Amino acid sequence: MDKSKIGRRFEGKVAIVTASTQGIGFSIAHRLGLEGASVVISSRRQNNVDEAVKKLKAEGIEVFGLVCHVSNAQQRKNLIDQTVQKYGKIDVVVSNAAANPSVDAILQMQESALDKLWEINVKTSILLLQDASQHLTKGSSIVFISSISAFQPPAGLAMYGVTKTALLGLTKALATELAPHTRVNCVAPGFVPTHFASYITNNETIRKSLEEQTSLKRLGTTEDMAAATAFLASDDASYITGETIVVAGGASSRL
Repeated sequence: MDKSKIGRRFEGKVAIVTASTQGIGFSIAHRLGLEGASVVISSRRQNNVDEAVKKLKAEGIEVFGLVCHVSNAQQRKNLIDQTVQKYGKIDVVVSNAAANPSVDAILQMQESALDKLWEINVKTSILLLQDASQHLTKGSSIVFISSISAFQPPAGLAMYGVTKTALLGLTKALATELAPHTRVNCVAPGFVPTHFASYITNNETIRKSLEEQTSLKRLGTTEDMAAATAFLASDDASYITGETIVVAGGASSRL
């Protein structure tokens, strides 16, 4: 990524990115920070937060890191309260936290796995915004991170895909509910080599198959996802709300 070509669309803005100490979440925080945002990052482990903060600060980014397991109500509230205490407002929320505790078929899945999928991937996105909504500025933006699997949930990721489908509907519903002062959009990444997806992308046969399913014949990068997220969160997308951008290299994505 040529940093000299990056603008400063988030100068003076405050952005919260959940699950943002590695992978797609970290790249999103990095991109928003390079464009001038004060970024608030979080994850479940303090050492991961500390490492990510150090990396971002080394690039001159204004960053504030907190431990936040999104299923913990007190930690969610603390994430919002601490952000507002430090910066006084919230301009951008990127909801990126996700889990996939089981690769079982839907009808063989344990109830505990079903509960965790719905809780982490859908319910906590809503609860976090319930805490944040009163602090959102006029002209603020919310971006959900869904998945290409939302459109055709694949075997082994079927229930995960269904929860990501729910985020497409949530985007539409909240775009109406929060209009006209807050825009709500969604990014649906294709397959990206990250720790979260490593059990798929580290398998050479599966990786080549996934690459062949794209028009561009490659997997995505975390920077690809960050660029699309930054666009939707920025004023460049000021007349876009309730929409999902698929960032998947031309992979099929029809619901």
